[in-house]
Amino acid sequence: MKLHVKVNGVARVVEVEPLRRLLDVLRVDLGLTGTKEGCGEGECGACTVLVDGVAVNSCLVPVAQADGCEVVTVEGAGFERVREEFLKEGAAQCGICTPGMIVMTRAWAERCRAEGSEPSLDAARTALAGNLCRCTGYGAIVRAALACAKGRA
Repeated sequence: MKLHVKVNGVARVVEVEPLRRLLDVLRVDLGLTGTKEGCGEGECGACTVLVDGVAVNSCLVPVAQADGCEVVTVEGAGFERVREEFLKEGAAQCGICTPGMIVMTRAWAERCRAEGSEPSLDAARTALAGNLCRCTGYGAIVRAALACAKGRA
């Protein structure tokens, strides 16, 4: 099938098998390797991307579902402040979970802004609950996410 998708603001057309994972099309066909595969089962969140503004595990999405959608990966615009906060807090070590955490943080910060809700430590933990990290112990990640949401990254 011909996949028509806007990725990081650029319209793309790619010939793909409809049941391939969105993750594989992003990494292999489009060369966007910032999105990582952690578990391949939707349990870790390393492959989180935004599809029409909604955070999804791209390892679980058949690429056909993204036809006509807007996909934003960690390489897209709008993640600068989030990356800065992650660096400032020391919220990345091995880097496998980092792209997913950054995408989820941005999605949460945007949701806070849209809802007019006040970000809190507990809300940050809840927002990031589906993303696993084996290195940092989460403290730095949660602090970075909270700083982003308060700054409305």
